[in-house]
Amino acid sequence: MVSTAKTTLEDLMGIEHSKLNFFQELRQSIEKLTASHRESEDQRLEIAAILEGITDVMMVLSENLEIISVNHVFLELFPGINPIGRYCYEVFRHTNYPCHECPAFRSLSTDTVCRETAIFRIGGRNRQFQMVAAPLKNPHLPQHRVLIFKRDVTMEKEYQAKFYQAEKMATTGMLAAGVAHEVNNPLAAVAGFAEGLKRRLPRLENVVDDELYEDFKEYTDTILKECSRCQKIVQTLLTFSRPMVADFTQVSVNRVVKDTIRILQHHFKNHPKLKVSMSLAETLPMIYGDEAQLKQVALNLLTNAVDAIGEEGELCVSTCLHEGGVRMAVSDTGCGIPEKNLDKLFEPFFTTKPVGKGIGIGLATCYHIVQDHGGEITVNSELGTGTCFSVTLPIGKRGRHG
Repeated sequence: MVSTAKTTLEDLMGIEHSKLNFFQELRQSIEKLTASHRESEDQRLEIAAILEGITDVMMVLSENLEIISVNHVFLELFPGINPIGRYCYEVFRHTNYPCHECPAFRSLSTDTVCRETAIFRIGGRNRQFQMVAAPLKNPHLPQHRVLIFKRDVTMEKEYQAKFYQAEKMATTGMLAAGVAHEVNNPLAAVAGFAEGLKRRLPRLENVVDDELYEDFKEYTDTILKECSRCQKIVQTLLTFSRPMVADFTQVSVNRVVKDTIRILQHHFKNHPKLKVSMSLAETLPMIYGDEAQLKQVALNLLTNAVDAIGEEGELCVSTCLHEGGVRMAVSDTGCGIPEKNLDKLFEPFFTTKPVGKGIGIGLATCYHIVQDHGGEITVNSELGTGTCFSVTLPIGKRGRHG
C-alpha cells in the first residue's frame, strides 16, 4: 500500500533543523576533543621537560627487577647498550642475582618509599649512588612496578671524606709536633749521659770485676740503642702528619711497611696471642708517591686487621711485584666481612665498629689515597676465615702528580 501523505514545508524545515543541531553538536565535540588533545599534549611536553631535567638515573622496573623503561641519564651512563628487558643487577653488578641492598623489593613489600646507598663499579671506577625506590601499584596492570632514582654522590662523598681527614690530620700534626719536642729533649739528655758513661767505661775495666764491667757495658749499649729506636719512632710519627709535599718522590714500599710496623709495636703488645709476620720482596723497585700518605694507608689496614682478629690470630704483611706494579697485601685470620658489606667498605662514614670505635673514614681515605697514586685497592674476604686487602701501586711517574 503506497502512502499518499504529502511532505509539508514544516517537515522539511524540521529535518534541516535536526541536521543543523547535529552538525553543531559534532563541531562542539570536535572542538572539545581538540582542546583536550592540546591540553594532554601540553601536559606530555611538560612532563617530558621535567623528566629531561632530572639529572639522576631513573628506571621503571618490574616486580622481578626487569628494566621496563629508562631516562636519558641512564643511557649516558651506559652508552651503547639496550637496557630494556634486562635485569637491573645484570647491568649494574654484572651478576645473576639481585643486590643485597636493593630497596626495590622493600619498597614493593611495604608500599613505601625506601632509600639506600650503594657503590657500583662503572667505567673502571667505584661510584657511589643514593637510591630511592617508590612503588607504582596499578590494579589495571598485570604486575606492580617500582620507580628507581639513583643519584651519583661520588664527588660529594669524596669531598666530605677529604674534609674530615684534613681536620683529623691537622690535629694529629699539632699533637705529633708537641710530642716530638717533649720526647726528643729528654731522649737527647738520656742518650748524652749514656754516651758519657760509655766513654768512661774503660776506666772501670781494671777497677771492678769482669762480670760487673760487662753488665755496665751491656746496659749502656742497651740504653743507647733504645734511645735511638725511640727517636726513630718519633720521626716516623711526624712523617704521618707532615704537610703534603708539592710533588711525589721516590718511595720504598718495604720501608713504608717496616716503619708502620714499628709504630704499631706497642699496639701489637696489647694482643699477646697475635702473631705478626712480614714477607717482603728483597728487590722491589721504588715507586713515586707521598710516603706519609702511603704510611697512613698501611696504618689503617693494619689497625683494621688487628681489630678484626681480636685476641688471637695471625696477621701477615707482604710485598711483591704484580702486573707491572708493586703490591702490598695485608691479610688476617679475623672474622671476615659479610658479602653485603663488601661494596660499602670504601664508602665514607660506613663502619661496622661500635659507636666510639671509629667514624668510618679510614678505608675511604685509603681508597682515595691509592686512587691519587694511580693505583688500585681490592679486598677478598670469607666470613669466619679472614680478609686480605691488596694495594697495587704503579712503578712509573703516574697518579695525581704524574
